[in-house]
Amino acid sequence: MRIWSIHPKYLDSKRLGAQWREALLCRNVLKGMTEGYKNHPQFLRIAKHPNPIGFINAYLGTIWMEASHRGYRYDQTKIEKIGIESIEPIKVTCGQVSYEFTHNQHKIKDSKNTEKYQLNENLVPEGCHIEVNPLFVKIPGEIEDFEKPKDYK
Repeated sequence: MRIWSIHPKYLDSKRLGAQWREALLCRNVLKGMTEGYKNHPQFLRIAKHPNPIGFINAYLGTIWMEASHRGYRYDQTKIEKIGIESIEPIKVTCGQVSYEFTHNQHKIKDSKNTEKYQLNENLVPEGCHIEVNPLFVKIPGEIEDFEKPKDYK
């Protein structure tokens, strides 16, 4: 499970669809509807939010908006509107944002989606220049403790 902090515009269609499904899974875990993933680091950072169900529903909304912008038809009825009016953003370190962007680029490159890779290629992940999902706010710092980084050289 990965709940990307980076803006969904950087995700290719495969990862955008996967993000939709993983956010729905995260919500099911939050509601106790499934047994798995309760100790997953990505889940735990959402579970610590003061309004985790509202947060993940709002997050689904950001994914839905990006998908709609691209002309995809995600089922908007899956977004529960309850408690998403004023969602407190989750803080994410600049190091985490940089790592996620780099990780995403490697996944896109591996899937041979050259068009999306090239769109992102000229962006510089260091220095906190990458845009985040509107439900996150960047703060200074290294990669988050929950991350198990791959070494990309």
